[in-house]
Amino acid sequence: QVQLVESGGGEVQDGGSLRLSCAASGTIFSIDVMGWHRQVPGKQRELVALVYSNGNTNYADAVRGRFTISRDNAKNTVDLQMNSLKPEDTAVYYCNAKRIWTGRGLFENEYGQGTQVTVSS
Repeated sequence: QVQLVESGGGEVQDGGSLRLSCAASGTIFSIDVMGWHRQVPGKQRELVALVYSNGNTNYADAVRGRFTISRDNAKNTVDLQMNSLKPEDTAVYYCNAKRIWTGRGLFENEYGQGTQVTVSS
């Protein structure tokens, strides 16, 4: 079994910063891709950023230049530093891990429980 646990959400004013963290637990050998998605009520979940095990990153256009994703392969953690936050960044943010190699086999795609980020104007 694999669990992803997020922390760091909250409320911040327009232009502020927040840092989200996520830790994957279980007997994990490696994780190919880790990232963050977000969702607002009535809309589809969307990709925010992802980072591959080799350090390559990918960002949604809406956050590029403001958000920075990083990971620690040894600790199976991924962080999202969010700067210059805008009200439209308000959403539930979900940690995501793809192709998790564990002692109990391969887990293809797992999400955390989500953490609320609210940016007030």
